[in-house]
Amino acid sequence: MPQPFMPDYKPKLPPKTDYGIGIVGCGGIVNYAHLIAYKNNKLNVVACYDINPEAAQKTAETHGIPKVYATLDELVADPAVEIVDIAVQPWYQREIAEKALATGKHLLCQKPLSDVFSNAVAIVEAGKKAKRKIAVNQQMRWSAGIAAARDLVKRGFIGLPTDAQIQVTTNTPWHMWPWLANSPRLEVQYHSIHYIDSMRSLFGDPEWVTSRHAKYPKQGAQAETKTITVLDYASGLQAMVAVNHHDESGDGYATFRFLGTEGIMKGTIGLMYNYPHGRPDTFEIHSNVIEPETWFNIKLEGMWIPDAFIGPMASLMEAIQTDGVPVTDASDNLNTLRIVAAAYLSAAENRSVRPADIH
Repeated sequence: MPQPFMPDYKPKLPPKTDYGIGIVGCGGIVNYAHLIAYKNNKLNVVACYDINPEAAQKTAETHGIPKVYATLDELVADPAVEIVDIAVQPWYQREIAEKALATGKHLLCQKPLSDVFSNAVAIVEAGKKAKRKIAVNQQMRWSAGIAAARDLVKRGFIGLPTDAQIQVTTNTPWHMWPWLANSPRLEVQYHSIHYIDSMRSLFGDPEWVTSRHAKYPKQGAQAETKTITVLDYASGLQAMVAVNHHDESGDGYATFRFLGTEGIMKGTIGLMYNYPHGRPDTFEIHSNVIEPETWFNIKLEGMWIPDAFIGPMASLMEAIQTDGVPVTDASDNLNTLRIVAAAYLSAAENRSVRPADIH
């Protein structure tokens, strides 16, 4: 395999990684993703808190966290906590974020940053006022397939991108998140937001969003579980995200395909084949830039869960020590939320929507 095709895709840790991390919210994603990734990379988790004391105690015992706090105020007042990792439902996030920022903490916020756009803006403004760094946990950017694709797109191996597709048809275990069943917004806000943010990381911000939403006849959830969203770019690039969460056929798939003027790359999103266990992503590329007659199959290491979860935290730590900007900075993440909001407005009004018009 020619060396130029070897993508640079693995998350990188900054020189300093011993910041004290305090966890707020001790649910499933923290236990099987955040804390596993942090342990694997020898990060310093010093405290945790959950509204359910038993959940916090169990998490601390399982992962060797030295302090369990009875209140949020106690955790954010602890000088040993330098970064607060928030993993709660979005409607709780603003209050927690503002409290933590007021005590001088940097933040890693759960996605979506908020279920109400104005609250997301308020978190961003609070961060600026406090002069603290805020990253959003859009960790799919660091999943192996997406990260490899982004590196090779940047290096010109497919030329000018002209068509991008992420298609997922799976049978999602909604019982893992009972609170989602009553959510007025579901698929785009809590799942396709990953794919939308990944498209942004690859290709930037679209000019237009067109989205259609549907439900499965036998679903228990209140809101949409099948969606198709198209992003139109000024360059002529069209990016499509198509997702169905109720495929009971046993023949589900999760694929990405990025086509350009000089080549194509494609692969699978391994996590979605047996969530939450999954399997490694696959990745193939055909490029006219080098050996145009050859398809290259690149073996990727690591899993979206838990390995990609080190990405947002590592980027936040780097931003803190360099006074830089996290890759998933909260201010930039507002543009991901604009696309999400545009998708819902498009579906409700049967029209295309400019994300730039979302305020």
